[in-house]
Amino acid sequence: MSDSAITPPLIASRPARPDRLWRFGSALIALLALAPIGGLVFFASRGSGELWPHLIANVLPVAARTTALLLVGVGILVTVLGIGTAWLVTACRFPGRRVFEWALLLPLSVPSYVMAFAYLDVVHPVGPLQTSLRNLFGITDPRGLPFPEIRSLGGAILLLGLILYPYVYLPVRALFVMQSASMLEASRTLGAGRFRAFCTVALPLARPAVAVGVSLALMEALNDIGASEFLGVRTLTVAIYTTWVTRSSIEGAAQIALVMLAIVFALVLLERLGRRGMNYSAPRGNSQAMAQPLKGGAALLAMLACALPILLGFVVPASYLVVSAARRIRLGGLPADLWVWTGNSVFFAAIASILTLAIGLFLATAGRMSRRKSLHGMIRLAGIGYAIPGTVLAVGLLVPIAGLDNWIADAVKSVWGRSPGLILMSSGAALILAYCLRFQAISIGGIEAGFTRISPSIDMAARSLGAGTPRLSGGIHVPLLSPAIAAAGLLVFVDCMKELPATLLLRPFNFETLATYVYGEAARGTYEDGAVAALVIVIVGMLPVALLARAGTRERRPPSIGVS
Repeated sequence: MSDSAITPPLIASRPARPDRLWRFGSALIALLALAPIGGLVFFASRGSGELWPHLIANVLPVAARTTALLLVGVGILVTVLGIGTAWLVTACRFPGRRVFEWALLLPLSVPSYVMAFAYLDVVHPVGPLQTSLRNLFGITDPRGLPFPEIRSLGGAILLLGLILYPYVYLPVRALFVMQSASMLEASRTLGAGRFRAFCTVALPLARPAVAVGVSLALMEALNDIGASEFLGVRTLTVAIYTTWVTRSSIEGAAQIALVMLAIVFALVLLERLGRRGMNYSAPRGNSQAMAQPLKGGAALLAMLACALPILLGFVVPASYLVVSAARRIRLGGLPADLWVWTGNSVFFAAIASILTLAIGLFLATAGRMSRRKSLHGMIRLAGIGYAIPGTVLAVGLLVPIAGLDNWIADAVKSVWGRSPGLILMSSGAALILAYCLRFQAISIGGIEAGFTRISPSIDMAARSLGAGTPRLSGGIHVPLLSPAIAAAGLLVFVDCMKELPATLLLRPFNFETLATYVYGEAARGTYEDGAVAALVIVIVGMLPVALLARAGTRERRPPSIGVS
């Protein structure tokens, strides 16, 4: 979480007792967020016996190199697509621009493993795409059409880039919209053309948004396991999963996870260093007031540039899922356990969302009520889970979860004479905890953003009328924060529904969610059987996209004017 996400304290004098409560609660949550890292260190320090030399010689070098190439490729692709499309819909006027503004967010609704799931069948030699092309050119040999191999590092970069570029597009477009038109106009009057004004004025001012967006996209790429495994790309995430599940070595998985965690922290550090000591402030305005009208070939190229990511990142996989799901329902009906998988996904995501929102509200309120820097630091630590990939989080949680599970079992046995077994693991509580830690930053950030819209004078007026902290929070803050809380809850809920790595590793025995079922069908190559579940995930994933699109339509913009 960035420093700017923490709202400054508003009340100068507060009772010491509530302040101690804020500090104690925040410290407890921060320690819980750091527990997975302690678990990784514990397992890694135990060594992996004879497996570690094998990992050093054969697994780590290949996985690290593949991961580095994947991150570089995805980083370049999301940067080009995100910045390019954001600039086109903000600074240019062409047919369909209003539709593209929100439609460019649609790939966010497609999880990476669903994207790979769909494209593996679409571009298969006997799939619909190659079959149609062979029929068009009169080719009868299924292998007679030269076609790029999707099961490759290049295929993984392309697919991940197509679904992750909105992480760059969204913040960069928001910053472009707020940039002052006067600055761009001044550069134009000094003789700078469109491209030069973009490179020398707009892009440098957008650098913080680019850095944040790219870092988020790279963390999501690093977290991916389904798409990488389906496409045969052996990344560090895949290496952790196979070392734990296939080789039954939690110690080896923890050692690889620490290497991966170092890469994550390096990404965060590079993003912070890239913005350190640089001032990006500019007069607030609206660059769309200088939107350039495009005509003819330029307008057509702009339309194609915006339509292509939507077509490849959403329309193709969504269309495939609709057709495959309809065929599956027509021939065999709905999968018998579809409602069970959906119920499992919804129930666990709902419980995790409620807990995550409660913790986020507590931490955001603590940050508003206290001026202590140490407490603000603990709030930032509480959101560290978003930077930790799901596989790493799952491995690290085993130590604290197993320790607590054993303590509960021993306590129950000492009283009742019988051990209940591993309650937290078998009940799914460990999975819910992983969801909470993984997406806590979304809750904190969303509620803090809501707090910035509540005037400090409201707090001071309530205090002067004798309202204590409980009444101030429950009677004033929560009602005013309800839109922000609802938005953050929706984002957390959908992310929990789509989360695959942590779910695979921490789910109870014989427990299936929509995500794990799709993963299993794709691993078996029975794509059509998993299409219905995959389509449900995509439909649910469109909820935050609709929310973001609706928020975008509410932006107040002055009317665009043509500039010759």
